[in-house]
Amino acid sequence: MASNLLAKNKHTILYAVALALLLFLLKWLELKLIIVDNAYEIYMGAIAVFFTILGIWLALKLTKPKTVVVEKQVYVNNGPEFTINQTEVEKLGLSKRELDVLQLMAEGLSNQEISERLFVSLNTIKTHSAKVFEKMEVKRRTQAVEMGKRLSIIP
Repeated sequence: MASNLLAKNKHTILYAVALALLLFLLKWLELKLIIVDNAYEIYMGAIAVFFTILGIWLALKLTKPKTVVVEKQVYVNNGPEFTINQTEVEKLGLSKRELDVLQLMAEGLSNQEISERLFVSLNTIKTHSAKVFEKMEVKRRTQAVEMGKRLSIIP
């Protein structure tokens, strides 16, 4: 049945294929003439599109924020009552007053507030803080507080 359909419409199919090929040839020639006549504009347009895409890609690459994931251990005291680890205090060589200053740092008080609470001068608190940092081998208050909690020196 399919061969019968092809035999009946053989001339129509050949005519359609010939027209399609002729249309393809005309479009190809038209495109070729357009490219030849407007070659400079087409090349300039292609270069402009290339650099536009390159610029967008670079802008996205350079302005994308870099995400850094920092994993940090959090030390939680699950015990009902906190006890100071005296062996660590003695190993570090912290005095009672330095331990008090570290405790108040952990509460979030400033040097001025610590000096007012302990009834000493601001310079004395700065000296105690410097000694705590030196003995604990840290550079910042947050590092000192973290180490103090990790060593169970402060709650």
